[in-house]
Amino acid sequence: MLGSLLPDLLKNADKSYSFQPQRFEEILFANPQTRAISEGWYRHVEVDKLFHNCDFFLSHSHQLRKKIDPVLGDLPIRASFLAHIAIEILLDHLIIQDQVVNVARLYEHLESASKKHTKIYLEQIGLEDTSRYFSFYDRFLQSKYMFQYENIENLSHALFNICKRVWDFQVEEKHQQQLTGVLIDYKSDYLSNYKEVFHYIQANMTYLS
Repeated sequence: MLGSLLPDLLKNADKSYSFQPQRFEEILFANPQTRAISEGWYRHVEVDKLFHNCDFFLSHSHQLRKKIDPVLGDLPIRASFLAHIAIEILLDHLIIQDQVVNVARLYEHLESASKKHTKIYLEQIGLEDTSRYFSFYDRFLQSKYMFQYENIENLSHALFNICKRVWDFQVEEKHQQQLTGVLIDYKSDYLSNYKEVFHYIQANMTYLS
């Protein structure tokens, strides 16, 4: 479980982080705990590649970009960037809302993950000072913010916060309301078949399938 989330956790802890665990496969695979993390990491990479190259993502990010564009008239945010992450977070919302994923169980798994073996893993792939990562990880577990994704009205706040990592701007209430309206309408009009993308990914996975 941890391995499949670790690439995103590291990216959120520090966007400058860049690691290639496959370079250290021999030593990582010699230990069952670090091997499991690498296997989860590899699955994450494959899922990410399949998703971002599939027709579902390409068509929906293009459609949603056109819907979002008017909301961003006085903001520096690139509509294609926001549409990209909005599709991902809308899917998170849907699988949480429909109980495809049990968020409480997810956090239980993460809380039970061995910090000792995670530290060993991170050091072996080249992260000498792991304190920054674990500081973020502890805050991530404590906040349990993924529970907020069940309510679609919380998504615009999360999306604008992600955009603030790239652009400097202030969000007004009108922006929050307008983006929320776009997301609600898009979900209702275009995402009733959202599970198809998960079926596609599952059918095309090759690593440990």
